[in-house]
Amino acid sequence: MRVAIAGAGAVGRSIASELLENGHEVLLVDKAPTAISVERVPQAEWLLADACEITSLDEAALQRCNVVIAATGDDKVNLVVSLLAKTEYGVPRVVARVNNPKNEWLFNEAWGVDVSVSTPRLMSALVEEAVSVGDLVRLLRFSHGDANLVELTLPEESALAGTRVGDVEWPEDTALVTIIRGSRVLTPSREDSLEVGDELLFVAAQAREEQLEDLLSVRRKD
Repeated sequence: MRVAIAGAGAVGRSIASELLENGHEVLLVDKAPTAISVERVPQAEWLLADACEITSLDEAALQRCNVVIAATGDDKVNLVVSLLAKTEYGVPRVVARVNNPKNEWLFNEAWGVDVSVSTPRLMSALVEEAVSVGDLVRLLRFSHGDANLVELTLPEESALAGTRVGDVEWPEDTALVTIIRGSRVLTPSREDSLEVGDELLFVAAQAREEQLEDLLSVRRKD
């Protein structure tokens, strides 16, 4: 997979290193000469250019990329890169970094963003996830389709404890994708039973989140 990353700062370089370790082809693009540190990620391709300029993106051969990641520290730049990648080059998947949570509402399909990642929101969500049982925590927002990756730890009083996955009437537009049980990561089947303390990860439409939380947290009747 070929990935272009706009922004060769600490975030961009870290992403590049991770992708390279997983066997992907990576191009780092930045307009600041001081950001071009080939020795830090020597396996990557490097391009000194303005990622907001069509001529630069032509040079980067963005049409050959499977994924573009807009990872600069400037939300305006990330939005422009995302829009150009999607509309001018038809990049299948565009991921954008949100620096200011107030701008998060802009990072959607209209701007070419498939997945937006807000570092402040993600850190907040991870804190909530670590201390919350029975509360739905939004981990990641997928702009395309208005869906979110959400997590809920099944509380002791949940009426669904001991229920088979296939027997649960899940809300529409929700999908249980993973059960984390202790150190195990389970791909749920219809025969798997839900247990108290399970961390359940769903992809769910935002409009269904409250319904999903009510279903999972409902108390047993005495």
